[in-house]
Amino acid sequence: MTAAGVSHGGGGVDDPLVHEALLYHDTATYLDGAMKFIYEGVSADEPMLVAAPPANVALLQERLGAFADLVTFRDMTEAGRNPGRIIPWVLCGFLDEHPGRRVRIIGEPVWPARTPEEYPACVQHEAMINVALAAREATILCPYDTSALGRRRVRDAWATHPVMLEEGTRRLSDAYDPYGVTDTYNVPLAEPPAGATTMRFEVADLVRVRRAVAEAALDARLPPDRIVDLQSAVNELATNSVVHGGGSGTLRTWHDAERVVCEVRDFGHCTDVMVGRLRPPARRGNGLVMVHYLADLVQRHTSTTGTATRVHVLR
Repeated sequence: MTAAGVSHGGGGVDDPLVHEALLYHDTATYLDGAMKFIYEGVSADEPMLVAAPPANVALLQERLGAFADLVTFRDMTEAGRNPGRIIPWVLCGFLDEHPGRRVRIIGEPVWPARTPEEYPACVQHEAMINVALAAREATILCPYDTSALGRRRVRDAWATHPVMLEEGTRRLSDAYDPYGVTDTYNVPLAEPPAGATTMRFEVADLVRVRRAVAEAALDARLPPDRIVDLQSAVNELATNSVVHGGGSGTLRTWHDAERVVCEVRDFGHCTDVMVGRLRPPARRGNGLVMVHYLADLVQRHTSTTGTATRVHVLR
């Protein structure tokens, strides 16, 4: 789908959702855009959330002074370490805390220290905000540090946001293409390192899958609670494989100095980009969204030949 074929919903005065990118290059331009946004929320008596890296949280808290008590602050490097957590657990979580009210959110999911492994999931998260929250009453501003992010990451901001704000000027993005950029970052995952363990599984082998994950996590000396988290996440993926992915799958596990990684591959083709990004009602069908909640990073590549999903848990 090209930019010309995509609605610029999320930027018009009549749209429930307003989703903008703030392009800033120094502290002054960051504060100018963010403070105006917050003071507009104060005037409108809107619940406000700032989810940003710690340095920018501290900057805004200091500048706001007593007004900081009117804002909920979250460290995005923790709450949104896994970009797949942000829509269901940060944005929707805040919206659900304030039913019937319009909310105002500064969300900064892309910062210079984001790794190449994390970044594709960040882009896909940003692209899907307008799909996931189209009917929600929210004004969302996403800051991008143009001095540190690099040309490609700034260019991607134009593709994932219908409206851009730069130097006080607001305009529609002529590159907005959420589905196109999501497809661009649906790329095959790099091969695991030498020494990764591999096992095929079917429905009768799910206990063996959980045992194999536990062994890999114990070998990496994960804390007990994180072993349980990793087992639960992989169990959801493996169960999904036998139910929806052709009845079988392949589990691969490995670890390095920083993380434990488990990959589940099957023959399914996931065509719904929103899978795992929204919490279903009545707590049914929560499996894939819980994978995002439990993991520090989730990577996925899907095609007509199958789907590979990797969960990372930091050591």
